[in-house]
Amino acid sequence: MRNRLNALLLATVGTAFWFGTPVLAQNGSGSEEVSLSPLNAVILGLVEGLTEYLPVSSTGHLLFTQELLGLNVNDRAESALDTYAICIQIGAIFAVLLLYWSRIRQMLDGLLGRSDEGRRVLIAVIGAFIPTAIIGLSIADPVQDNLFGALPISVAWLVGGLIILFLGRTSFMERDGLELGQITPKQAVIIGVCQAIALWPGVSRSWVTIVAGLAVGLSLAGAIEFAFLLGLITLTAATVLAGAKDGDEVIELFGWTTPLIGMVVAFVSAVAAVKWMVNWLQEKGLEIFGWYRVAIGIGGLVLIALGVVEPR
Repeated sequence: MRNRLNALLLATVGTAFWFGTPVLAQNGSGSEEVSLSPLNAVILGLVEGLTEYLPVSSTGHLLFTQELLGLNVNDRAESALDTYAICIQIGAIFAVLLLYWSRIRQMLDGLLGRSDEGRRVLIAVIGAFIPTAIIGLSIADPVQDNLFGALPISVAWLVGGLIILFLGRTSFMERDGLELGQITPKQAVIIGVCQAIALWPGVSRSWVTIVAGLAVGLSLAGAIEFAFLLGLITLTAATVLAGAKDGDEVIELFGWTTPLIGMVVAFVSAVAAVKWMVNWLQEKGLEIFGWYRVAIGIGGLVLIALGVVEPR
C-alpha cells in the first residue's frame, strides 16, 4: 500500500510539471482568464486528497501545484482557485465520515444523551474548534497577505520537518497516554489553540493537532483520531464559509464539472491516504514525514532561486 501511495504522489507531481497546461481564454475585456481542464481538476483533487490528512500541509501543496500548473494567470483566477481548493475539501470530509462513521455515530448518540463517551468526545471537538475559529477569523487577512506564498510555505515545510526529525529521536512519540474517550475539555482547548498555528500554509493542521494531542497526554492513536475528527468540523466550516463568499465566482469561472471531479478524486485519494497514514504511524512514527518535509522545503527554495515560482 505504501509503495502504491508513493507512486501515486510522484505521478501527481510529475503530471503537474509536464502535462498541467492551463486552458486560456479571452474574456470580454480582452484580459486572460483560465479555464480549469479535467486533467488539472484531477491533479488538484489528488493533491488535496493525498495531503489533507498527512502531516505535510495540503494548502502548501495546492498553492505550489497551482503555480507549477500556471493557473494563477490573474487576481480573479487566483482568488477563485483558492476557493476551489477549499471547496474540494468536501471530498476529504466525506472520506473521514466514511472511515470514522462509528465514532461519529457515537458522538451523535452523545448529543442525544445515549453515550457518555460520545458526549465527551463531541464536547472536546467543539471545544477545540472554538479557539481555532476565533483566532482564525481574527488574523485571516494578515495571514492571507503575508504567508500565502512560496517562500513562507517552503520555510514552514523545512522547519516543521526538522522538528519532526528531532522529536523522532526522543521518546515523545512513544509515550503512553489517554485514549480519545478520556479526553478532557482543557486538553481539547489547548489542542484547538495549537491548531491555529496551522493557519500558516506549510505548517500542516494534521501535524500540529497530532503533536499537540500527544503533548497534552493523549495516546498516539487518540491524537490521530482526534486530529481527524477536529479536521472534520474545521474543514466543513472553512468550506461553507468559502463557498458562501466566493462559490458563485468558482462556478462562473470553472463551471460545475471540474469542481465535482476534484471532489470525487479528493475523496478516493483521501480514503487511501488516511488508511495508509494510520497504519504507518502506529508502526513506524512520523519520521518519514520529517524527511519528506525537509526535501520539499529545500525543493521549494530551489524553485524560488531558479525563478520557476515567485516567492510571493
